Amino acid sequence: MCGIAGYFDMERTISQNPISVAAMLERLRHRGPDDFGVWQSKRAALGHTRLSIIDVPGGHQPIANEDGSIHIVYNGEIYNFQSLRATLVSRHRLRTRTDTEVVIHCYEDHGPDCVKLFDGMFAFALVDGDELFLARDPLGVKPLYYAISDGRLYFASEIKALLPITTDIVEFPPGHWFHTKLGWTKYFDLPGFAWTVHRAAAGGTMNSPGEAWWAAAVREALKAAVEKRLIADVPVGVFLSGGLDSSLIAALMKQHIPTLHSFSVGTAQGQDPLYARRVAEYLGTVHHEYIYTEAEMLTILPTVIYHLESFDFALVRSAIANYLVARLARDFVKVVLVGEGADELFGGYHYLKEIPDEERLRRELLVITSRLHNSNLQRVDRMTMAHGIEGREPYLDVELIKTALAIPPALKQHNGIEKYIVRRAFVGSLPDEILWREKEKFSRGAGSALVFEQIAEREISDGEFERERHLPNGLTLRSKEELYYYRIWRRFFPDSVIGCLSWTTRPEAR
Repeated sequence: MCGIAGYFDMERTISQNPISVAAMLERLRHRGPDDFGVWQSKRAALGHTRLSIIDVPGGHQPIANEDGSIHIVYNGEIYNFQSLRATLVSRHRLRTRTDTEVVIHCYEDHGPDCVKLFDGMFAFALVDGDELFLARDPLGVKPLYYAISDGRLYFASEIKALLPITTDIVEFPPGHWFHTKLGWTKYFDLPGFAWTVHRAAAGGTMNSPGEAWWAAAVREALKAAVEKRLIADVPVGVFLSGGLDSSLIAALMKQHIPTLHSFSVGTAQGQDPLYARRVAEYLGTVHHEYIYTEAEMLTILPTVIYHLESFDFALVRSAIANYLVARLARDFVKVVLVGEGADELFGGYHYLKEIPDEERLRRELLVITSRLHNSNLQRVDRMTMAHGIEGREPYLDVELIKTALAIPPALKQHNGIEKYIVRRAFVGSLPDEILWREKEKFSRGAGSALVFEQIAEREISDGEFERERHLPNGLTLRSKEELYYYRIWRRFFPDSVIGCLSWTTRPEAR
């Protein structure tokens, strides 16, 4: 996991000097505290801050191909890079053990279509002579933004790195690539992918499988997803809330990591630490816990919002606990597995129970899954990277997604039990009080959900809220709490960048 930044001259003759890539990278040093590198040509520059995960001593970036004609900066993990590497060794001279070098050689062999070979999360920039190639993973697990200013295309992992250049910043869309000669291509479309899966399930051997069949399919797919995400040359741990999703991941990890470190945070009133302790004791993990106060939440709030790059009230609420658990974990591990994605794919949110029609439920799950890159994935990425650790999401493995999309919605919301088929798949793997524990919002489980709502109600009058809730770009703030966060956000970001923030009601807020 890393931070990337750079630029490319879209016009060959530009007189104005570009903004220093090193200056852009300074705003991303938290993403990659281990190393720093810049490559520059007459037309382009690539910069990289590295968090060393694979090939710790040999993975310095930017990386070039054998003759130095192609250079790359890369952020992410390609979980199948070793099998891809085996196909390259007969045609290429590989100098590192990194997945980054595999990406550059796959591009040489397959061109932009190389992205279809990659099983993982990624955002990268590649300069091939007089051309630039940018790409982002199918669901947008890893972030990427770009801006065009003075004839140059600038890009970076976070919005803040582009602010010295312009405020006209655009999010690079998930599942897309861009090539200066070939233009834009959408190589992954979740609704289209879902339709293909649905059609195959309806017409093939998966025509009418029973509950036990689907449970077994979920179990095997999640096991494989967890196992592939353990690849690392550094310690790997787990964020453990004591809820179903993270507890199952911890249970599966423990089969491969005997001394597994687990991490949990919350207030003295929160339920998560209590349940996390029970899971940790049951599994035998090396458990770490941190209890925080309202005073500490107030202290860190501006830092959280700066790193989160959002004032969405539901996202900020959950980011506080996420920030603190990442801070706790950084002294013990460099990689953590997290439970994000399960609620979207398997119907974990309470409001979904109010959707009686199966087709409407299926469509709603697709919508909230496709928006993850602007909600929970953004939160996990920014809060872990704020402390220089990498978060990985097994539930968003493409093969597990394929399984989840094919499951009848009735098995996801069965008799009022959310994520029923996941629970059914792992009967006996966890204590029943954990396996069948009702879904609880992350911020509520941690005990921090209402703190800022109450503070905002005290500090912001009804008149202030009515005067300030309508923002210059037409966005309307939904509560005094959101206005409270927005005022802090404005210390770091101008209103003009709101356009690159996706603004939807988060499922966890419903």
